[in-house]
Amino acid sequence: GLDHDLAYRGLAAGSLDVTVLYSTDAEIQHYQLRVLGDDRNYFPRYDAVLLYRLDLPKPVQQKLQALAGRIDEARMIAMNAEVKLKGSSEQETANRFLQEQFAVTHSQQEQGLLSRMMERTGEHLSLVAISLTLAIATALPLGILAARRQRFGQAVLAVTGILQTMPALALLVFMIPLLGIGATPAIAALFLYSLLPIVRNTHAGLTGISPALRESAEALGLSYRFRLWRIELPLALPSILAGIKTAAVINIGTATLGALIGAGGYGQPILTGIRLDDTALILEGALPAAALALVTQGVLEWLERKLVPHAASQK
Repeated sequence: GLDHDLAYRGLAAGSLDVTVLYSTDAEIQHYQLRVLGDDRNYFPRYDAVLLYRLDLPKPVQQKLQALAGRIDEARMIAMNAEVKLKGSSEQETANRFLQEQFAVTHSQQEQGLLSRMMERTGEHLSLVAISLTLAIATALPLGILAARRQRFGQAVLAVTGILQTMPALALLVFMIPLLGIGATPAIAALFLYSLLPIVRNTHAGLTGISPALRESAEALGLSYRFRLWRIELPLALPSILAGIKTAAVINIGTATLGALIGAGGYGQPILTGIRLDDTALILEGALPAAALALVTQGVLEWLERKLVPHAASQK
C-alpha cells in the first residue's frame, strides 16, 4: 500500500527490507538493489501500451504506431535515470529520444519558476474562490433554516458531517464518473467539504443568541425578516465568520489533491516532486499553499474586525 516512488526512500533509510519495483526503474542500480526474479509469474506483465481515440486523424495514428517497439528496457532505464538521477526534465529527455529515433526536433521553452508560480497560484485561487463562494451561498441559508427548524437542522448537520468524514481522495475519484476530470470535480468536492464549518457555525451562532433578546424583539412586533437581518445575523456574525475562516483554510489545503485529477494548482509540483524524489519541487507547492492559507486567514480576520463592530452597532 505504499506509494511506489516513496518506497525507495524507505529502502534507502532502512525502514523497508523488501518492496515491489518496476524493472525499468533507475533506482535499482543507483541504490544497488538485488532484484528477485518472479519465477512463479505472480505479478502480471506491466508493459507500456499506446491508447488513442480511433477518430484521431490517420497521420497522427501512424506517428503513434511508429513508436511501438522503439523503447526497450535499457532505453527506458537510461531515460528514467536522466530525469530522476541526473536532473534532466522529462521534456528534454523525450525530445532527445525523438531526435535520435525519428530525427524530429521539438523545441518548447520551459517555464521559469516565476511563470510556474503565477500559473499555479491562478489555478489554486480559482479552485478555492469558486468552491468557497458556492459553499457560503449554500451553507448560510442551510444554517439559518437549521437554527429555525430543529429536526431539519439535525438532518442537515448529520449529512454535512458525513460528507466531511469522507476521504478526500475517495471523494475526488467518485466525482470523475459524474463530472469528468479537471477543475470541475475538484470544485465540487471542495464545495462539499466547505459546507460543514459554515453550516455548523451559522447554526451555533443563531441558536446561541439569548432567548431574552428574541422575546424582546418579538414583543416589539418586529417581523421575522427584520429580526433576522438586523438583530440575529449581526449577533451571530463572529461565529459565522469563524466558520468561513475554517472552511477557507481547509479548502486551500485540500485543493492540493485536485492535481491528482488534472485540476492543477499547488498540488501539481508536490505530486511531481514526490514522483521525481525532488524536495525542492515539493516545497514549490507546499510553501505557497501554506502562505496562501495564512494570508487568507489574515484577510478574513481583518474583515471580521471591520464588520463585527458595525454589526454590533446595529443591535
